[in-house]
Amino acid sequence: MVKVKLLFFAKARELSGKKEALLDLPQSSTSYKELLEVIVKEHSLDLIKANVILAQNEEYIETGEVELKEGDEIAVIPPLSGG
Repeated sequence: MVKVKLLFFAKARELSGKKEALLDLPQSSTSYKELLEVIVKEHSLDLIKANVILAQNEEYIETGEVELKEGDEIAVIPPLSGG
C-alpha cells in the first residue's frame, strides 16, 4: 500500500467538498488513467473528469505509468475559467 496526499483546487475542491484527502493505493506503479479513475470515483469529480490535470509533487503528470512514493502529493487541477 502507498498512501498519497490529494490536493484539490477550484472546481475540484467545490465538487469534492475537500481541500485535501489521503488516498491509499494498492501498488506504487499505476497508469495515469487508473489513478485518475480512482480519484474521480472516490471524490465525485465526474463533472470535470475530461479536463482534469494531475500533478505529482508540483510536476505535471503525463499519460503513461506513474511511480508513486509514500507521502507524494497529487494535485487535482481542474480547467481554469474566468475573464
